[in-house]
Amino acid sequence: MKTLYRTYRPQNFEEIVGQNHIKITLEHELENNRTAHAYIFCGPRGVGKTTIARIFAKSLNCENRKEGESNHCNKCHSCKNITSGSNIDVIEIDAASHTGVDNVRENIVSVSRVVPSQGKFKVFIIDEVHMLSISAFNALLKVLEEPPANVVFVLATTEVHKIPDTIISRTERFDFKRISINDVVKKLNYIVTKEKIKIDKSILESVARHSEGHMRDAESLLGQIVAIGGKNINQEDADLVIPRSDIEEVLKFIDLISNHDASHAIEQVNALLDEGVSIKRFLEEIIETLRKIMLLKLDKNIGSKLGLEMCEQIEIRVNELAQNFDINYVIKVIERLLQVDKESKGAFIIQLPLEIAIAELCIGTNSASVPSSNFRNLNKINSVSSKTVNMQANNNKNETIKEIVQETIAKTEEMVVDENFIAISKDEIHGKWNEFLSNIKAHNHSLSFILRACQPKNIENNQLCLAFKYKFHRDRVSEINIKEIIEKVLREVYGQIISIEAIVDEKLKVENNTQAEVKSGNTEEQNEEAVNDQLNTNELKSEEKNKGEYQGSDDDMLNSVLKTFGGKIVS
Repeated sequence: MKTLYRTYRPQNFEEIVGQNHIKITLEHELENNRTAHAYIFCGPRGVGKTTIARIFAKSLNCENRKEGESNHCNKCHSCKNITSGSNIDVIEIDAASHTGVDNVRENIVSVSRVVPSQGKFKVFIIDEVHMLSISAFNALLKVLEEPPANVVFVLATTEVHKIPDTIISRTERFDFKRISINDVVKKLNYIVTKEKIKIDKSILESVARHSEGHMRDAESLLGQIVAIGGKNINQEDADLVIPRSDIEEVLKFIDLISNHDASHAIEQVNALLDEGVSIKRFLEEIIETLRKIMLLKLDKNIGSKLGLEMCEQIEIRVNELAQNFDINYVIKVIERLLQVDKESKGAFIIQLPLEIAIAELCIGTNSASVPSSNFRNLNKINSVSSKTVNMQANNNKNETIKEIVQETIAKTEEMVVDENFIAISKDEIHGKWNEFLSNIKAHNHSLSFILRACQPKNIENNQLCLAFKYKFHRDRVSEINIKEIIEKVLREVYGQIISIEAIVDEKLKVENNTQAEVKSGNTEEQNEEAVNDQLNTNELKSEEKNKGEYQGSDDDMLNSVLKTFGGKIVS
C-alpha cells in the first residue's frame, strides 16, 4: 500500500517545506565547495532532519553536479542508489538501537577509514544520536577531532541538550523549526492534487492544526483519511480520524465573553455538550486562542511568532477579536478558565464549573464600579453560588441549568458592592459591634452567644478576622449557612460587604458574658438553643480543666447549669 509521506518525500532542496534558513546555508556551502566535516541537525520530529541529510548526501556525491551548483541531478547512478537506500557510501545508523561503544567502533570508526567505493564522500547519517552512551560519544569524538578528508557526519537529534559539548563544538549546528500551518496546507494541497482527491480546504487546515507543525504527522493523518474516504472526502470521513476541532465555536465563545453575554455563552456550551463535544478539548482550544490574543496585545510580532498558528482567515478574525479585549481582562479570563479545567475533573455536572466562570467573568466586567480590591469578595460570592447551584440542581431535576445559573447571576449581582465602596476600619467595627450582636439575635438567637465569645482581631480589604478561644465555636461560625447570616447582618449594620474569617486563639481571654439567657419572652426553641450553646461552652471548659488549662473556679460549670435551669443542690 502506498504511504503518502514516503511517496511525497522531498527529493531536492526546492521541494523541502520550510527550514529556509538551513536550505540556503547548505546550498551556499555546496556552491562554494566549503562544506564542513560534521553537522548537527536538531529539532522536533517530522520536520525534515533526515530528509535534508539525504538530499545533502546526494548533492555531495552527485556525478553530474557542476561547479557553482548546489542541487543534484537525481538521475545519475549515485543519486538513484541513495534514493533507494542501496548506496554503500551513505550509511544511516539508528543510534537508539546501536548505543554501545562497540557499535560505534565497528560501524563508524573502522568504516570511516575506508575510502568511498562509489562516490566522492562517505556520509554517516546518525539518527537519534543523543541515545549513544558516554563511551560511544568518546569514540565518536576521536573521529570528529581528526576526520578523514572524504568523510562527512550528519548527527540528527530531537534532544540536543543530551549531546556532550565536546561533540557540539566540533560540528555545525542547525536548529530545525516546526512548519507553519500555511506551509503544511500547501504541501497537503499539492498531494491531494497529485492524487486527484476531492477534499475541502477546511479539512486540510484541520489536519495541519492537529499536526502541530510536524509534516510527517500531517501526511500520516491525511493518509488515514484517504484510506477511509477514497477520492471524495467529506467532513464525516475526516471526523473519524481527526479529533473534532471547533475553532468557529471557540471564536464565537470568545466573542460572547468579550461582549459579556453570559446567557448566550452558557447556551452555546450546553448545545456543544449535547452534540458530544468534549468540554476539556473545547476549553483547551479557547485557552490556546486566548493566549494568542494576549500575545498579540503585548506585541503583534510576538503573537505571530509564539502564538497558536492558524490559517489566514482565522488569523484575521482573531486579530479583530483582540481589539475588543483589554490585556488585563484577557489574563483574568485565561486564569479563570485554567481553574475551570482543574475543577471540571470532579464536577458531577461537567459543564457547571464553566457556567459559573462565565457568569463570574461577565458580571465582573459589567460591574465596572466594583473596585479591583473587592474581587476577592466576588470570588467568595461565586463560590457560594456554585454550591447553591449544586443544591438546586439536586432538588429540582426539571429545572434547566440555564435557569439555575440565571437565578444565581441575579443573586450575585445583588451582592456586588456599588461605586460607594469604602474600606471599613477596625475602630468602626468596634463602634457598632454591640448593634451587630443585637441584630444577629433576630436571625439566630444562639449565634449571638457564640459571637459574644469572640474578638474582632483586624480587618483588611473588608475581610474581618474573628478570633475564638475554642475550635468548636470557630467551626460553627465557618459553616456556610452561619457564615451567610453573619455577613448579611454585617452588611446591614456597616453598609458595606464584609467577609469573615474565623481563627482559633487559645490565649484569648473570654469575658463572663456568655451565660445562657433564658427569658420569658423567648420561645422554647430559642431557650433550648441558648442552653445547648452554654452547655457546649461549659463542656469545653471542663475538658480544659482536666488538662490543667482552665484556670476558673471549680464550681463554674455547676453554677452555670444551676443558674440556667433554676435548680438547686438537694444533697
